[in-house]
Amino acid sequence: MTRKAVKGRVIADLLAENPIQDYEALDFEFPDEHINKVDCEEEGPADVWEMYFDGAVNLSGNGIGAVLISPDGKHFPIAVKLRFDCTNNVAEYEACVMGLQAAIEMKIRKLDVYGDSALIIYQVKGEWQTKDPKLIPYQKYLLELIKKFKEISFTHLSRDKNQFADALATLAVMAQIEEG
Repeated sequence: MTRKAVKGRVIADLLAENPIQDYEALDFEFPDEHINKVDCEEEGPADVWEMYFDGAVNLSGNGIGAVLISPDGKHFPIAVKLRFDCTNNVAEYEACVMGLQAAIEMKIRKLDVYGDSALIIYQVKGEWQTKDPKLIPYQKYLLELIKKFKEISFTHLSRDKNQFADALATLAVMAQIEEG
């Protein structure tokens, strides 16, 4: 029996032994049912989201991580295990692409992007040339995604300031995925 199954069984037993005596169903009446949407059209510095991305390649596998942070500080993490062999730079591009795609799906219009890969950041900003033939399609696709934002900026960070995205990428590498 797996540890997870044992934990689940312990929780189920605890709940069965300690029933709630004065349980009341939730009240689903909403006093403001007629209000469909409250929208704030005001734009300013408070509507800029942040995105941190990182890729991880090691003997255990390849993974990418990104986190989107809303203006009010909510974190939206993304971790994906890559099921193909790649270089560290390809993993970094994959992470940046995945984060931007998620931001587009969430209809984010203003984004500050941070990554610890100087190569990716400076190639996207046009300060460095992309010479590796494997990276050229990634850079072109990234430039197409960038066009979908009203405002976007790219900033290089040191690895110690990108720990959350790094941890997500490492977690994705460690994930055990069964075939089928």
